[in-house]
Amino acid sequence: MKSQRHKVLHEIGGKPMIGHLLDQVGQLGAQRTVVVVGEAQEQVREALGDSVSYAVQEKQLGTGHAVMQAKPALEGFEGDVLIMYGDVPFVRAETMTMMLKRLHGEDAPAAVVLGFKPMDPLQYGRVIADGDSIVKMVEFKDASPEERDCVLCNSGLMAVRGDILFNLLGEVGNNNAQGEFYLPDIVNVAIRSDIPTAVVVTPDEGEVAGINSRAELAAAEARWQSRKREVAMAAGATLVAPETVFFSHDTVLGQDVLVEPNVVFGPGVEVADNVTIRAFSHLEGARLEEGVEIGPYARLRPGAVLETGSKVGNFVEIKNATLGEGAKANHLTYLGDATVGAGANIGAGTITCNYDGYFKHRTEIGKGAFIGSNSALIAPVRIGADAIVAAGSAVSRDVADGELRMVRAEQLVKPGWADRFHDAMKKKKEASKK
Repeated sequence: MKSQRHKVLHEIGGKPMIGHLLDQVGQLGAQRTVVVVGEAQEQVREALGDSVSYAVQEKQLGTGHAVMQAKPALEGFEGDVLIMYGDVPFVRAETMTMMLKRLHGEDAPAAVVLGFKPMDPLQYGRVIADGDSIVKMVEFKDASPEERDCVLCNSGLMAVRGDILFNLLGEVGNNNAQGEFYLPDIVNVAIRSDIPTAVVVTPDEGEVAGINSRAELAAAEARWQSRKREVAMAAGATLVAPETVFFSHDTVLGQDVLVEPNVVFGPGVEVADNVTIRAFSHLEGARLEEGVEIGPYARLRPGAVLETGSKVGNFVEIKNATLGEGAKANHLTYLGDATVGAGANIGAGTITCNYDGYFKHRTEIGKGAFIGSNSALIAPVRIGADAIVAAGSAVSRDVADGELRMVRAEQLVKPGWADRFHDAMKKKKEASKK
């Protein structure tokens, strides 16, 4: 990845790739979840916290060696063991369940391998099978030309009986092209001992695609976004130009939501029914209630709450602020650390001056208040209900309910001054040409 960040922490839809995998694992109700870590393990531990337990692989000696490090964490466990990879994030819980179901087949296989049939097998390891019974597992570098002609490939993912897993791993050697202990070799160990093994095949090649580069990360993001858009539209949202809308992993859209082109949803966005999001808007950590309209070119930052029927227009930014029911901020406005009452109107060019260089302060605007264009509300300050702030005012003290506040310097009028100025400057310009 050419990155200081651990590979499995690179994000898809705003969530680390390993987080997508663990979400699916979590649907199975596993008794134990063990993450095998090595280099840069502190990053993984910080990201996942105590939601999982950890096993440490000090030296990277292959996938079989990695799984062996989990033995202490699985002490006394004899149930089913699923072996997943943190850089293969899109394996579905349904597929994992299919693997576990086959593990409990009548032939009682020791291990079930998840296979796939790609358009181009490339250098994937091969699964040589008779029906769904495995005859041999072989890495591409160690495969014969005939074995390389097999199109059934090994994803590396397995379901294994816990009572036999580490016995099989103990018999795996590293006499191969890489000098590593390959996890798939446990299947060959079982076959040599006449213990059945099996393969199940996913019909979706993308489900088992690993991510090893920035280009593959971008391709995975594209696949994930495409599925997310399909889900959103199937649930009743209209995406005018679906390919230009980008979702986060936790984006929630209600029914009859209209999303115009080039809209980005960051993490933490909830959108109720009948909301309109116009083009080129960016939302993150925001909640939009029913009938809200925003944009175009609106930016909603974390803590933004737009209550029923409120409206945010073009080039408006809202951060940690609530816009009350039916309130409007139609253009060119910044509302930060503020509460805006129901039905209030925020004029163009209005800003809440919420930061003094050291601390953040709040602005409260009462219901029905009218804030004139190009006003600066210097927090902490309260504007009362039905109050009016005249255009161009810089308000630093509270305004009472129903009060008009005008904070302007007295206008100075000098009749004829502009005419005399223009005449003088024209003469000066003519003189400069001579």
